[in-house]
Amino acid sequence: MVNKASPQHRVVLITGAAGFLAKPLVQSLASSGKISLILADVVQPEVPKGPRFIDASSGSSDLGGDQEKVHVFPIKTDLTVIDQVQALFKTTIGIPDVIYAMHGIMSRGSEDNFELGLRVNVDSIRLLLDAAVQFGATRVRPEPIRFIFTSSLAIYGGPLPDVVTPTTATTPEGAYGAGKLASEVIINEYSRRGLVDARILRLPTVVVRPGPPSRATSAFISGIIREPLSGVQAICPIGSSLTDPELELPVWIASPEKTVSNLTYASVLPASSFPPHTRSINLPGFTATVLELLKALEAVGGRRHWTWFISRPALQMGFTGDNDGVLPIVQQFKKDLEENKV
Repeated sequence: MVNKASPQHRVVLITGAAGFLAKPLVQSLASSGKISLILADVVQPEVPKGPRFIDASSGSSDLGGDQEKVHVFPIKTDLTVIDQVQALFKTTIGIPDVIYAMHGIMSRGSEDNFELGLRVNVDSIRLLLDAAVQFGATRVRPEPIRFIFTSSLAIYGGPLPDVVTPTTATTPEGAYGAGKLASEVIINEYSRRGLVDARILRLPTVVVRPGPPSRATSAFISGIIREPLSGVQAICPIGSSLTDPELELPVWIASPEKTVSNLTYASVLPASSFPPHTRSINLPGFTATVLELLKALEAVGGRRHWTWFISRPALQMGFTGDNDGVLPIVQQFKKDLEENKV
């Protein structure tokens, strides 16, 4: 078993590990320090390619060997089943020091199947927390397990004020936002009691999202860039022409690169950076209109900025944002396509 008591080494569990953000997060974490990884999802996660990564699930790997290698234990699991959740804490990799809870049923899926959404978005979080408390108490390290939860701005609902701060009232108007908010409250309470060391990160809409369209309501925002650059026709569900006022719809977005960077940073962010009453923070983003996204796709658009979700608290804590607008995000996605990275 990996020496999980080593101060230089961390065991990291990522749920939702087959997701589009988890894959680059694995690479980012692997480059930021000595770690071992437990990758869990409802489908079998892939062990990253490359000589540095070793599949530890076969039982043949020497987990006490070269500490420069990243031992990866991929596991297909149902996080709504307590025995399967507890199995994540019993692998040969060891008990996690850090948990990234990144799984979930997206907005449209949660709305269409309310009971499933509650089981996956709320009940499974409670199971993970309880397992973290139970198994965390048996570790050599005295501090509680660090629990990083990816939340959503869907917790706010509407109507919203011109400026949204972390203390703006949360009034979700859908099952997805309600589930995320319920989990936030539960995680905050576990953290207040010292049972886990929580970081609750409310993510902007991540653009451009690779792969097939998700069931998120905002999926079209990536689709109108991703599909044309992949040679596929995309349908924009709003506006009938480039002069349609509906295309002035503002959206709060961040690039995958900045989002992964901030997720990585959260694992080392001191608890003292958070205010005493909450572990929730809105990650930095910026506002662009759908029209700006379309113009960036054509590489001829200018930029216009609104203040919407205030980024100052997160920036002061050390998280980073996209400072150059939409165009570099579209350019980076095109480059990743050409290099077969997505």
